[in-house]
Amino acid sequence: MTAQRPVSAPNPSPASGSSSSPSSASAAAAGRSAPGAPYTDPTLGIPVAASWRGEPRNRLVTIGDSLTQGFQSCAVFQTGLSYPAIIAHELGWSAHFRQPSYDGAGGLPLNLEMLLRELEEHCGKDIDWWETPAALFRARRFMDKVEDHWERGAGAAPVSTTAINHNLAVFGWDLRDALEKSADVCRKMIGAPHDDLIRQMVGNPGERAALRALPTRPPSAGALTQVEAARVLGEQTGERAADDAGQAREPDPDHGIETLIVFLGANNALSSVVDLKVVWSEAGYDDLRRKGRFTVWRPEHFAAELGQLAQAVERIRARHVIWCAVPHVTIAPIARGVDAKGAAGSRYFPYYTRPWISDRDFDRRRDPHLTGEQARAVDAAIDRYNDAMADVVRTARRAGRDWYLLDTAGLLDRLACRRYIEDATARPGWWTPYPLPRELRALDPVPNSRFLLSDGEARSDGGLFSLDGVHPTTVAYGILAQELVDVMRTAGVEFRTPYGGEPRTGRVRVDFERLVRRDTLINRPPGNVTSGLHVIGWADEALDIMARALRFGRLGLGGK
Repeated sequence: MTAQRPVSAPNPSPASGSSSSPSSASAAAAGRSAPGAPYTDPTLGIPVAASWRGEPRNRLVTIGDSLTQGFQSCAVFQTGLSYPAIIAHELGWSAHFRQPSYDGAGGLPLNLEMLLRELEEHCGKDIDWWETPAALFRARRFMDKVEDHWERGAGAAPVSTTAINHNLAVFGWDLRDALEKSADVCRKMIGAPHDDLIRQMVGNPGERAALRALPTRPPSAGALTQVEAARVLGEQTGERAADDAGQAREPDPDHGIETLIVFLGANNALSSVVDLKVVWSEAGYDDLRRKGRFTVWRPEHFAAELGQLAQAVERIRARHVIWCAVPHVTIAPIARGVDAKGAAGSRYFPYYTRPWISDRDFDRRRDPHLTGEQARAVDAAIDRYNDAMADVVRTARRAGRDWYLLDTAGLLDRLACRRYIEDATARPGWWTPYPLPRELRALDPVPNSRFLLSDGEARSDGGLFSLDGVHPTTVAYGILAQELVDVMRTAGVEFRTPYGGEPRTGRVRVDFERLVRRDTLINRPPGNVTSGLHVIGWADEALDIMARALRFGRLGLGGK
């Protein structure tokens, strides 16, 4: 992965969806049906001969960002519904799976679902102009309670535990954060609490979240990064393991981790659609203090960071490693395509703006937006990120390591409603619709990738993205968990019944009935998420919620 000469932006991919990577022909040789198509074979066509002894003490460990932490609707809250927790349940290992808790005040940094329910209870399902003062009062009071809890209240109290979490993910983190940030570093980055009566948002939310996700005890553990904490878990070899039923099993003398999942990189491009601004990385992209001003990493910069991360992961004693590709962030409904697509067969709309701004009301001179060409360039960069990730996995497998690639970009592409499902002319030759689990197909309406809406009583559209328009709902996290479970089965991982510990044979299916029951956005979304998105749009314009909550404090040290 030799760094290339910086350019103003990657060459856009053609409308057909082919890859912009100069090595797309060679990349297609393993794991792809055609250039530009997803990597469908997680082994990339390279067999690895391996034999294992016993069972590692830590059956599942995850390194990642908000998608791995279980973030929804602008907050990390119910981590027990993250995709790692869903997998641990299906493994029959949930009693042993350690993860941080963010239960207080609806989570960090601001639970948009809880805020909308608060407004619905006191202001009804819509906010008329004469109700604006009361709605602002309610919203600011709610935000003030959240800020007080995490900056000065119970949420600010240090978490004291010597056991390292199995879910080490921290929202908002990119490749450099995973390499450098530790609890000690994050503690220094958190400024003194400041009770701002106007901009009521928790300061440094990502760093505060990290103090619960990363080890802090004993004091020496505070210097461990995500990757280093995973390495410590990997060194826990030769100890007797047990399943949820308490059955003792022979320990693995060589690996402390059975399956390590690495899902990072989305935040190297996500800010482009959150901020609706494309700022390509320059010098300082690998500096914690300077990188926050960039919204998209140049592919050569991403590859350089990825190479360092891969070297660090190589030192972790994990039996299987699954790398998750970077999804095309322009599909997320936080940036809605405006007007008709530019040309027949094009994937892209002329402009992308906030989902509550209608085609009729959109004014490119006034409203924040990306152009279609900018969206195309961001996707082209992500294609090259994923080619670099495939090269990492390919090299590792040729060296005898049992590493895999899950193409989550291809997964989201197959669920993309406005890009492909509703536009047959834009579909590349490799595209097929993703087969949703029967439990989701039975819902009315069937969940899709549009922004989640309510008719005032029940969900009327969307269902795969939560209320922030970026992160999955619980059932969508289940889809990701299912894909990872399938890769783990390919690797030979044994799954056991959740409560009895008996081995499961054949394909292991995620219990989507359980997830549907627990998904409040699927069952009863806030009634004020109407077809016009008026309340969310009002909240964002009045309180600047989306950009401030979804940038996760990436603006620098001590910033709000």
